[in-house]
Amino acid sequence: MNTLTISKSNLKEIIKESVREAILEERVKLYELLIPSVSNKEMADIEMKYKNPSDYNKRNFKDMTDWVNK
Repeated sequence: MNTLTISKSNLKEIIKESVREAILEERVKLYELLIPSVSNKEMADIEMKYKNPSDYNKRNFKDMTDWVNK
């Protein structure tokens, strides 16, 4: 049997990163469960009603990307 010797702090960092990755994977699965699916007709109706987001006034929105990706 092969053995590997690593420092306690290195092991702790490896575990923290592994847990972080697992939580992120589970968060993505949760998002997928919470976002409802729509048919092609429903999507066409939504696009007709709300148009293209690139046409929206950007001053009316707040970028939450950093907050969501934490």
